[in-house]
Amino acid sequence: MNANLHTTRAHIAAMGTLLFNRHLLDLAGGNISVRVGEQVCITPRYSGPKHHWHLTPEDVMVVTFDGEILEGAGELSRESKVHLRLHRDFRAHGTAVVHAHPRHVMVFAALAREIPPVLEATRKFGTVPVIDYASAHSLELSEHVASGIGAQTSRITSHAAAVIAPYHGIFCMGKDLDWTSDAVERIDTNCFALLMGAQLGASPAFERERAAMETVIGAFHDHGGE
Repeated sequence: MNANLHTTRAHIAAMGTLLFNRHLLDLAGGNISVRVGEQVCITPRYSGPKHHWHLTPEDVMVVTFDGEILEGAGELSRESKVHLRLHRDFRAHGTAVVHAHPRHVMVFAALAREIPPVLEATRKFGTVPVIDYASAHSLELSEHVASGIGAQTSRITSHAAAVIAPYHGIFCMGKDLDWTSDAVERIDTNCFALLMGAQLGASPAFERERAAMETVIGAFHDHGGE
């Protein structure tokens, strides 16, 4: 087997456990995929409910862009349609896709509400948009996710871009798996700040506080930042 494929499958298996332990993936599922040349390594169906996110490298599937299984004994996730669409459409910008159900992000998904950046660490992702609704596992979902991600290709190249699928979760594509996973956690932490900030009397969606943040950060960079 191609050494890059073996390394990538092992990396995906390890990252799945890490994201699960950090409450970013759950037993309901989620998916991770990474493109290696003309092939895609992707977590199998039931990675959560059956594998409990303790995958071996051999559990991670290797498929073509059309979904033909080349390696792996399991079934393809029904959400592989979204992953393969993103890898086909945006292969010039990034190599990794994570679909997750992070605890704090899920509140925004349940409300079909966009996620404004309220932390310096999430400004680079902009406001995470909500895409049009489509049922899970449908071709329409892959079209809506691709449309939302396609408006943010520069973010994929530099780090990662994300969209919220209403009532479902987050889809994030980035330049590699480490940076994409990092983005998912940053966005979830941002959601936690928004939710807890409301308990401290923050303005709705932090409008007032975000304006202050932009002023302070902008002034800092104006005085000889990077």
